[in-house]
Amino acid sequence: MPRFTNRAVLVTGGTSGIGKETARQLLAEGARVLLTGHSPDHIEQTRKDMPDATVIANDVTADGAIDELLTAIDEFAPDGLDGVFLNAGYGAFRDMAEVDGEHLDRHYQVDLRAPILQAQALGDRLKDGGKMLLIGSGTVGGGRPDTMVYSAMKAGIRQAARSLATHYAKRKINVNVVTPGLTNSNFHDRGGMGEEEQKQYKEKVAGMVPLGRVGEPEDVAKAALFLLSDDANYITGTELRVDGGLTMA
Repeated sequence: MPRFTNRAVLVTGGTSGIGKETARQLLAEGARVLLTGHSPDHIEQTRKDMPDATVIANDVTADGAIDELLTAIDEFAPDGLDGVFLNAGYGAFRDMAEVDGEHLDRHYQVDLRAPILQAQALGDRLKDGGKMLLIGSGTVGGGRPDTMVYSAMKAGIRQAARSLATHYAKRKINVNVVTPGLTNSNFHDRGGMGEEEQKQYKEKVAGMVPLGRVGEPEDVAKAALFLLSDDANYITGTELRVDGGLTMA
């Protein structure tokens, strides 16, 4: 039975990769979805691929982006949202010598500042008993020098989710994190990693994954839907890893 019939769900970064696949599965289970994106090409293609979705441009780093998002939510779901997936993200991996202030600021703006401010602002638009989901990274806890900045921001998300879970508990709002490992998507395109470099990187990681492959967007989307559904009513402040066992403790 569909779990999201007539439920209103926001997915940021919903025009590509994990976000887009999550939106597709939400639609298939009866949800009404509001998607945000940054790339005009991705926005246009998503509108073609998902004519039943509401797709808007919203650059999380732009001045007024949160106010614009709140206005769009009020038009989309005047009675409030049932679920929020703060999925938009950015990752560029650099050797230690190449890390500079601009690199730090870009990751901070997209991966930590924006979701925290969105989580704060969207509280008034999320119904009591609703679901809030953030996206983590399997790089957290590792020691790779090239992911230092990105991993630091995602470690912040892990902590933010716990604090948000406590804050929203009185309204029975569940706050959790879904944490992908390496996933077949265009995530690394935005960070500047070339096609051949991505191919080699994915082959290397696949050889380290106990289940023998990198993830697919649908793998993560299925976990996201679980955490956005009533099946997760007694789960909050938790991180669900979807990485084929790569980071098992």
